[in-house]
Amino acid sequence: MFANLLNPVLSPLLYLPTLLAIFIISIIISLIIVLVYKYVTDQDLMKRLKTEIKELQAEAKELKSHPEKMMAVQKKAMETNMKYMMHSLKPTLYTFIPIIIIFGWLNAHMAFLPIIDGQEFSTTLNFEEGFNGNVSIVTPDGITLLSEIDQEIYESKADWTMKGIPGEYTLYFNFNSKDYSQNIIITEDIKDKRYEQPLTKSKDGVLDSIVVSNKKMTPFGDLSIFGWNPGWLASYIVFSLVFSILFRKLFKVY
Repeated sequence: MFANLLNPVLSPLLYLPTLLAIFIISIIISLIIVLVYKYVTDQDLMKRLKTEIKELQAEAKELKSHPEKMMAVQKKAMETNMKYMMHSLKPTLYTFIPIIIIFGWLNAHMAFLPIIDGQEFSTTLNFEEGFNGNVSIVTPDGITLLSEIDQEIYESKADWTMKGIPGEYTLYFNFNSKDYSQNIIITEDIKDKRYEQPLTKSKDGVLDSIVVSNKKMTPFGDLSIFGWNPGWLASYIVFSLVFSILFRKLFKVY
């Protein structure tokens, strides 16, 4: 669904460096949210409420030696702040669904690295506890299997190593007359960031999940913050916070 809705518009971003693509999307979304906020809310009212909140907070600080009066002022400040928050929520009705759709597209295209031409990758079936035996795989033309067709379940897992030429494929698995499948995409090079979701959950009480070994996308490359490599969502949040502040000041949004 996300691909059908947004691929015609956003697919060119897939051929840009991931960090640059997220940077551009963050600018666009932040700008749209700020503009919607500005024109959906009553900015005169928002300005008055914000000013009143600041005045009440300042007044409460001056009344520290008078607890009862301070509590009364703080109560009024909380009521005013609640009014401000209620009015602030109104633009969310217009932006929530579009943003969720865009996030879905980002998660489907920028959360993992693609499998590329000739790259070895693995596919693992994770079973519920207590299941034993052999699992077989059927691979289509274009996929070269580097493991045996039949794999024994060991510690609730069975896995295969393979590689292939560019294309879209479906891998089929059979265990105790039960059939499972996993879609994969192999691209020509790293510039084509298309991939199928590498995790498929099962709810049949036998198989827990199928996992393909796509590596996590790290927009900042090898740069880490105390061992943490931000993914697309963390990168987006950082950029969007910065741009939201800048756009709110630029367009004088309260």
